[in-house]
Amino acid sequence: MITIFIDADACPVKQEIYRVAERHFAKGVALKVFVVSNSPIAIPRDMGALIERVVVGAGMDEADNWIAERARVGDIVVTADVPLASRCVKTAATVIAPDGRLHSEDSIGMTLATRNLMDSLRSAGEVTSGPKPFSPRDRSAFLSTLDQAIVRLTRAGFG
Repeated sequence: MITIFIDADACPVKQEIYRVAERHFAKGVALKVFVVSNSPIAIPRDMGALIERVVVGAGMDEADNWIAERARVGDIVVTADVPLASRCVKTAATVIAPDGRLHSEDSIGMTLATRNLMDSLRSAGEVTSGPKPFSPRDRSAFLSTLDQAIVRLTRAGFG
């Protein structure tokens, strides 16, 4: 079974994940989607056992910890949180950012270093531009990357 974990509190592509998962599930792929957040988030009611909402405690990294403790090879993690992405890449999960970037063992080190540098600059009072606005191109790239990941994992025997 392919499990998709969504770091859901600020995820802009939840609806897209639901649609892609439903389409693959209808084709016979064994899928389960966990929508993990610190507060209740609405999920589609008509998707029954395919989607499960998980509300964790209000602590800073509670959702991240819940996902990182469960993500394994054959799973997909959708997150914009770089430290969480790094933790999940180490467990050999497929990690996708909402803009469609696929994190890998080769890329996550530089991504994490850049994130930490920018965080240090902001802490020192430096004004940084922050993330770029989420665009239709990002949404399209995400859909393509997610679909390819599910197909690849299915062919590898996980779905």
